[in-house]
Amino acid sequence: MKVVIVGGVAGGASAAARLRRLDEKAEIIIFERSGHISYANCGLPYYVSGVIEDEDSLYLQTPQSFYRRFRIDARVRHEVVSIDKEAKRVKVKRLDDGVLFDECYDYLILSPGSRPIVPSMPGFDRKNVFTMRTSEDAVYLRKWIEENDVRSAAVVGGGFIGLEVAENLRHRNIEVSLVEKSSHVLPSFDSDMAAFIHQEFRENDVKLYLNKAAESYDGHLLSLDSGEKIPAEIVILAIGVMPDSSLAKEAGLDLGAKESIRVNDKMQTSNEYIYAVGDAIEVKDIVGGSNTVIPLAGPANKQGRIAADNVAGLDSHYKGSLGTSILKAFTMTAASTGLSERGASQLGLEYDYVILSPVSHASYYPGGKVMTMKVLFEKKTGRLLGAQIAGYDGVDKRIDVIATALRAGIKADKLAELELAYAPPYSSAKDPVNMAGFAISNVLEGLVKQFSYSEIPSLKEAGEFLLDTRTPAEFQRGHVEGFVNIPLDELRERLGELGEPKKLYIMCQSGLRSYLSTRILAQYGFDAYNFKGGYRFYSTVEKDEKRSRETLECGLEL
Repeated sequence: MKVVIVGGVAGGASAAARLRRLDEKAEIIIFERSGHISYANCGLPYYVSGVIEDEDSLYLQTPQSFYRRFRIDARVRHEVVSIDKEAKRVKVKRLDDGVLFDECYDYLILSPGSRPIVPSMPGFDRKNVFTMRTSEDAVYLRKWIEENDVRSAAVVGGGFIGLEVAENLRHRNIEVSLVEKSSHVLPSFDSDMAAFIHQEFRENDVKLYLNKAAESYDGHLLSLDSGEKIPAEIVILAIGVMPDSSLAKEAGLDLGAKESIRVNDKMQTSNEYIYAVGDAIEVKDIVGGSNTVIPLAGPANKQGRIAADNVAGLDSHYKGSLGTSILKAFTMTAASTGLSERGASQLGLEYDYVILSPVSHASYYPGGKVMTMKVLFEKKTGRLLGAQIAGYDGVDKRIDVIATALRAGIKADKLAELELAYAPPYSSAKDPVNMAGFAISNVLEGLVKQFSYSEIPSLKEAGEFLLDTRTPAEFQRGHVEGFVNIPLDELRERLGELGEPKKLYIMCQSGLRSYLSTRILAQYGFDAYNFKGGYRFYSTVEKDEKRSRETLECGLEL
């Protein structure tokens, strides 16, 4: 059996290695158009900063080591330019000398990845405009920065790559401006949760230009649609990626969302002898059920393994993706899995969510850090839909637990029942994931009614009774205008100040004391609502929205 693999990074390299473990006699050829195979593309921004010092550290395998270990013929600087699916052969261009030749196959596995979006705008074809897709891109950018002593940069795009590049440029003491067309960074996050990321980047002197788009670049100044001009010696385009599906399209294979390559759950395309994996394919969103594109390294590696299994005669299936992802943002960590509010709304789901601010481990053990968790669930069924977490220690653990629960189909309130490892340095007896389950259970059982950040203006306008149950000292340090302060510990004795039983909207610092207040007041006949997230959450979102409304002082008209 002869198997040709197009693309030698995550999915392609995984497919090749798995196939060799299953079939010692198969002839396996990889064609990779870049100069390297199996490189750590997720580590590229950290090479730019110098956190990863040695370029060789990026290369997990070389063609030579791959051959020694697996007897796989990996050819770099070879580009497959066409597929003849009837004749079962591909035409290959040797990039070093331009020679074209044909290679036949019994099975073909496509792992071409994605290509960065480069808008057709004036100046975006300059030598000091960069993208971040291959190891060569990262090496070229770092070399340019060092040789030209770059002191200012603009990053266009606030997704994962854009944020990672911005952070790592700051580690080189480069002045960084980040331009994002939408109202917030990280499309997998909702705007309220993205506020914590905005705060972290601003505190690390990254200038954020939100709700603004780049229009042109003259080599020194990046012009925005707002009229602002940003000084930038280099520009990095991180607007997004598109499936690199041109080979499949020209070969007449079926395409799906965003012109990705359509595959079944065996990773098989519309041609029975051609498989496809990685960023270029269409996958099923496990939670929403829709077909989509999720360009992540973890799924690509799994898909490569599954394609190899099926080529070798096994029966393996890929059930879809949750889009679970995590980001280092200076000292903060941001992670998400499943659906956001926007995703749930687009699917027409009736959803609700809880926001809580637990500490990463037992509060009495030194060094605990607060994290903010937003967990979405379906109102009628209690189905878990997704989660977003912004914090410091322990974020990765909690998002992985919730992702596992999503994959297993565990109901949202059943998070309370998970038995998770506990010792004071690592967690609490009631882990943050358990706490999310308790909060959701209270909502589903009708023990707690909630109100959100966006409702506060209308509640003020309607003259509703707004209650803050923090201490007087906390209230004095900062509060929402219109809220009356009655501390939780004095609430029972001061019920008379609330008047006749009526609707009450209650806030505290994190949501715990206001929850306790709702339970007290409900039993005295009041219709009490708990604020999602507490004053800490409110103040972060309010400050971020205010900053977004203001004109940035650094936006100079020149």
